[in-house]
Amino acid sequence: MAGAVSLRAIVRGRVQGVFFRGFTVGCARKLGLDGSVRNLPDGTVEVCAEGDREVLERLVGCLKEGPPAARVDGVAAAWSEAIGRYDDFSARY
Repeated sequence: MAGAVSLRAIVRGRVQGVFFRGFTVGCARKLGLDGSVRNLPDGTVEVCAEGDREVLERLVGCLKEGPPAARVDGVAAAWSEAIGRYDDFSARY
């Protein structure tokens, strides 16, 4: 995973109960990224992914849009070095 970085994004808004996790899994898999997405108790969604920075930026763009029923108020992204902890991209429950 040379040159890969890690993204942790917190998505705020109406993002639970609107197919946001499934939408994120679809976007991430199309982009060839590894990671996971999960709902947090405070009503936000957490996305953790690893890959090329440019591709991860495209994922952040998808997160800002969300699925049709969502209302995204903001996406807070934090970047770090990738450590290769994921084998695919999946939703966590």
